[in-house]
Amino acid sequence: MLSVPYSTVLNDVMLFGGNGLSGEGFVQLIKDQYEQLSKEADDHVRVMGIGLHPFIINQPFRQKYLDLALDFIAEQDDVWITTSDDIAAHFKNNVADRPAA
Repeated sequence: MLSVPYSTVLNDVMLFGGNGLSGEGFVQLIKDQYEQLSKEADDHVRVMGIGLHPFIINQPFRQKYLDLALDFIAEQDDVWITTSDDIAAHFKNNVADRPAA
């Protein structure tokens, strides 16, 4: 059994529903999270999971902010845009059988 963590940090339910975050705030949060994780990338493998739910993020007044955030992430050279299934497959095929350090 393999579990890929589900983040509540960058989760639209918590951000928009629980914290009342603005669209601009969402874009800035995505950028800030990426920039910090990118700085740490030489020393640690990190996952920047973004939890999105159609009934929250797909509201018309939020669409442009999602587009801006995703465009920013897609422009980065050191990002692997993927799914939890692909992360699990990569781990299983490349890491799971290695001896513990």
